[in-house]
Amino acid sequence: MNAAATKSGGKPDSHVRIRIRPIGMDKPRAWLAAGFEDFRRATAVSLAYGLFWVGLSIAITVGAFTFGLWHWLLPLIAGFMFVGPLVAVGSYGISRALEAGREPTLGDAFGAWRGHVGQLAMIGVMLVLILMAWFNIAMLLFALFFGLGAPDPATIYLALITTAEGLGMLAVGTAIGAVLAFGAFTVSVVAIPTLMDQDLTFMEGIEASVRSVARNFRPMLLWAAIITGCVIVGVATFYIGLALILPVLGHASWHAYEDLVRIDLGDAEEG
Repeated sequence: MNAAATKSGGKPDSHVRIRIRPIGMDKPRAWLAAGFEDFRRATAVSLAYGLFWVGLSIAITVGAFTFGLWHWLLPLIAGFMFVGPLVAVGSYGISRALEAGREPTLGDAFGAWRGHVGQLAMIGVMLVLILMAWFNIAMLLFALFFGLGAPDPATIYLALITTAEGLGMLAVGTAIGAVLAFGAFTVSVVAIPTLMDQDLTFMEGIEASVRSVARNFRPMLLWAAIITGCVIVGVATFYIGLALILPVLGHASWHAYEDLVRIDLGDAEEG
């Protein structure tokens, strides 16, 4: 792990230097392999953590049907991509425990926020705001494409794939959603593990994340595509696949952070 750079009193050092390492296109696959290895070494706790999110997803879906809001499931599922880094926090804690030579416990997963709650919460608030923006955009698109002729909630998904309005809304919504999702990915991909491992501010965590994507755009774009594809597969299996996919992706993202980010003391900024 990187050594934290702090002043007395536990505040971030004003001369902290965030260095971003260049990586190759082979790294995303290496991160996945490392994620599977962490899952293998801590199968019980990782699987339990993944099953927690599967159970929560199923509960939300059942609740949507129960209260007649199931037509909101598609925006909710798409919005998962915006808050995914928050879901992965527990997996970061498990990987960190493994690196410390300890047997991970559920406390490492569900207590991974300890120590940096304030800064991590700020990242969480930012991602939730992006999610809320997505919900508002989804409602606006629905109104623009369907107007007063909106289909009945019971037939809305059929209308999305059998009408010109529905297909148009899907195309525009997918494009806008992809831009928003990549924006959320850019500001958070290594921000949360950085804040868990370092005594930094949330803005410094975001800086590390943005610079990681900017310096390694092609491999990070590949990593974003892999994450998206894996989550789609997990959802397509009625969430069951997420029990494996979510912890593996979380472990892999921890190793991505370790490959990308270095924290040093110094005044000069990396070129």
